[in-house]
Amino acid sequence: MSEIVGKVLVKGEVKTFGDKGFQKQDFVVVTDEKYPQSILVEFQQDNCDLTKPFNIGDDVKIGVNLRGRSWESPQGETKYFNSIVGWRIEKVSGDKPAPFEAAPTTLSEPDDNLDLPF
Repeated sequence: MSEIVGKVLVKGEVKTFGDKGFQKQDFVVVTDEKYPQSILVEFQQDNCDLTKPFNIGDDVKIGVNLRGRSWESPQGETKYFNSIVGWRIEKVSGDKPAPFEAAPTTLSEPDDNLDLPF
């Protein structure tokens, strides 16, 4: 299991394919890191319902499975495809912890009454 954390950039419409009514919805999430990545996540079948409460701009954490498959063309050439399939989604707080900062120090005038050994 893997997770993707980021902000919803695109919330696609639920699309239906084929005679059996396969459903799929595309979500694009932009990660918040030094080099942000726009990651396409597919929600399939009943999992499309999971996305209803989410909107563009929401900060989310998505549980995903990585899927891969091969396809052979009529000419005998094999091609490989990958997909990222979402199975869980939840809102996360957009608040980030503040970076660590040292407490400010105040300097005062030396006290001449201290009996220091140096």
